Amino acid sequence: QVQLVESGGGLVQTGGSLRLSCAASGRSFIIYSMGWFRQTPGKERDFVAGFTWGGGSTAYADSVKGRFTISRDIAMNSVYLQMNSLKPEDTAVYYCAAATLYRSSVPTIRSEYNVWGQGTQVTVSS
Repeated sequence: QVQLVESGGGLVQTGGSLRLSCAASGRSFIIYSMGWFRQTPGKERDFVAGFTWGGGSTAYADSVKGRFTISRDIAMNSVYLQMNSLKPEDTAVYYCAAATLYRSSVPTIRSEYNVWGQGTQVTVSS
């Protein structure tokens, strides 16, 4: 099995930056893709960014393009989300996710990921 643990959330002012981290452990060699989602109360869990572990392809939600950057450290089995120019609407619980089924492109739908972290709160104050 694969386990994911997120860290790095917190409170930041509008325009500020945060870096989220996600460490994978267990049978991490079976991961094909990893991504970040976010969710606010009463709403769906939405795709934020993701990449294919082997090919390195990336994808971003339109709302975060140019502000967020997803990256990875293969040796550390970790993925990061650098979030710049944060806005109050970025406030959410952010979840790290992994897909252990092969995909030729970056999965952007929640159901395509089968391993989830516990989530980390990001709050952007206005």
